[in-house]
Amino acid sequence: MGNSTVVEVDGKKLSLSNLDKVLYSAAGFTKGQVIDYYVRIAPVLLPHFANRPLTRKRYPEGVDQEFFYEKNAPTHKPDWVKTVAVWSEGNRRNVNYVLANDLPTLVWLANLASLELHPSLSLAKDILCPTVIVFDLDPGPPADIVQCAQVGMWLREIFQHFGLQSFPKTSGSKGLQIYVPLNTPTTYDQTKPFANALARLLENDHRDLVVSDMKKALRVGRVLVDWSQNDEHKTTIGVYSLRARERPTVSTPVKWEEVERCLKKKDASLLVFETGDVLKRVEKMGELFEPVLNLKQRLPELSGTGQPAPKEPKRTSRRRQR
Repeated sequence: MGNSTVVEVDGKKLSLSNLDKVLYSAAGFTKGQVIDYYVRIAPVLLPHFANRPLTRKRYPEGVDQEFFYEKNAPTHKPDWVKTVAVWSEGNRRNVNYVLANDLPTLVWLANLASLELHPSLSLAKDILCPTVIVFDLDPGPPADIVQCAQVGMWLREIFQHFGLQSFPKTSGSKGLQIYVPLNTPTTYDQTKPFANALARLLENDHRDLVVSDMKKALRVGRVLVDWSQNDEHKTTIGVYSLRARERPTVSTPVKWEEVERCLKKKDASLLVFETGDVLKRVEKMGELFEPVLNLKQRLPELSGTGQPAPKEPKRTSRRRQR
C-alpha cells in the first residue's frame, strides 16, 4: 500500500492513502483533489444523500482503468459508518448499503476512489416511497446536451400544466436530468407509469427528436427520455457527484434560464462544469437543488387502470432546435 496520512474528520480518524495518485489522467486530477472536492462540497451534497441507500462506482486505478459497482458495505468499513439492510429480490438476500450521512463517511468513500455516488430515490426508512420523479435525458450522438435542453424545456412545459415545479441538473456526463420533487406518500407503481406516459407523450409529439425506447438503434441523433430510473432497484447519479469522464466533471444543478441559454446559443459547453466551477457556483448562486429536499407536490390522479389520467397538455411546439 502506498503512503498514507492519518487525519481527523469531525472526531473520526481516517487513514488516507495515495493522495498523489492521478485518477483523471487527462486533467492530472489526483485522489487528494477528489477528497478535497468532496470535503468542500459536503455541506450541500450531504442533505441529498442522508439516509438513502448508496451505490458506489469505484475507480481504484483511475477513470481510464477498470471500475466496479459496489452496493454492499465492505467488511473493513469503520464501525462508525452507518449502513442499512435492504432486501434484494433478485439476490434473495439483504444488501447492506452504506448511508453517506456525514463528512467522515464521505471522506472515507472518496479515499476508496468511489468517484461516482448513486443514491436511491427513496429514503431507507420507506424504500418503496420515492421522494422524487426523475427524467434522465440521454442524447444519442450526434445529438448532445443542446437537444437535451430542448426536450427539458418541453418537459418543463408539461409539468407546469400540471402545476408541478421541476429542477434541472446536468448528468455530469452527456445529458440532462429533470427532477420533480414529491416528498408526499407515493409508490414506484405510481411514479414509473406516470414517467412512462410523459415520455411516450413527448415521443408522440416529437418523433424526430425524442425516443422512449432504450434500443440503441432508435436513439441515433435523438434524446432518450429515460423514465425507467423510477424504480426501487435503480439509482441515479447523485447531485454534486463527480463523474468518471475524461475530466472531473460534476452532476450540477442549473437554472432553467441556463438551460434556455444553452438551447438558444446551441452551445453544449455552457452546461459542462468541473469541480472548481461547481464550488464557485455554490458560493455565488447558493444551493439550487435545495427545494428538491422539501418541496411537497402530488402526482395528478391516476385512472382505474393504474396509468396516469392527466388532462392532455397543450401540444408542445414542434419547432426543432438544432
